[in-house]
Amino acid sequence: MSTLWPMLWKEFVQMRRDRLTLFMMIGVPVVQLLLFGFAIKTEVRHVPTVVLDDSRSSASRALVTVMRNTGNFDIVAQVHTPDAIRDAIDAGDASAALVIPPDYYRDVKRGHTAHAQVIVDAADPLGSQAALGAAGSVAQPMTTARPALDLRLRPWFNPDLRAEAYIVPGLIGVLLSLVMLMVTSMSIVRERERGTLEQLIVTPVTKTSLMLGKMLPFVLVGYVQVVLILVLGKLLFDIPIRGSLPLLFLLTFSFIIANLGIGLFISTVVRTQAQAMQLSFFVILPNILLSGFMFPRAAMPAVARWLGLILPLTYYLRILRGILLKAVGLEFLWRDALILTAVAVTTVMISVVRFSKSIE
Repeated sequence: MSTLWPMLWKEFVQMRRDRLTLFMMIGVPVVQLLLFGFAIKTEVRHVPTVVLDDSRSSASRALVTVMRNTGNFDIVAQVHTPDAIRDAIDAGDASAALVIPPDYYRDVKRGHTAHAQVIVDAADPLGSQAALGAAGSVAQPMTTARPALDLRLRPWFNPDLRAEAYIVPGLIGVLLSLVMLMVTSMSIVRERERGTLEQLIVTPVTKTSLMLGKMLPFVLVGYVQVVLILVLGKLLFDIPIRGSLPLLFLLTFSFIIANLGIGLFISTVVRTQAQAMQLSFFVILPNILLSGFMFPRAAMPAVARWLGLILPLTYYLRILRGILLKAVGLEFLWRDALILTAVAVTTVMISVVRFSKSIE
């Protein structure tokens, strides 16, 4: 014990001095427990819904009111053409649509079976199943006494509700984030720990050249990952590729740079590779859980949705699923692409400014 206590005391003193590691060991689990415990939910409610009401009658308005009162559907807009439904869903402004035909009021008044249709974006199987189930519950009370309403359910983009069609495209973004963050977050730290940072200091290499030199080789690695996952996803899981691959590769560049920039920023904050790995996981977990990769964002509370908006993966997932599953173009994805570009430029600039060519 005479030799053990000094060693224990030394480790506790070292731990107290290394405040970043101490915070990541104690504070990070608490923060993540509170964040994910409240944020992760599988019950999807308040699905943004547009209404195409060709009946324009008291009966059709009553149906819209019933849909709204369930709490599962939020009526966000009234549209006037079927093309407007497609545009709203493609742009991400709506995830469902209620279509009421012109003869709806006449059928209700005559006591005949009235028909309506609910269209659901089934690119997200979990969210679409909840929406389809909620729509079915709307029709059920009205059909108990007699078949007054035939509410037909139509899932778009993924009619078989295959989870693979939703998960595999998202894996492109998750794996890119994982690899880019982990590798680049340890790049500057590795140079410092190996003592090679001094060699870079005495060279005429500028801060910008050094940071870009750390980043650009991994851009190629990122594209190889994208191609590999697309090929294997098509061969093994029959993942649809309905949109433009050149557009996907173009928009992927901003996402790769954004993650490399975040990784380099982490490398300028920490002092050891262990700290870099721990802090990277602190960023990676929200990427997986709050971006919409595993759990529908519509089911999350408002605070979690706002936190998800600061994650590059949130926007890249919309790009991935929009291009691969919905065949949408830049006219619907330009906002996500613009945000990714802004994040990429900002993170790289901050990393260059924070980096100091010193061995401190």
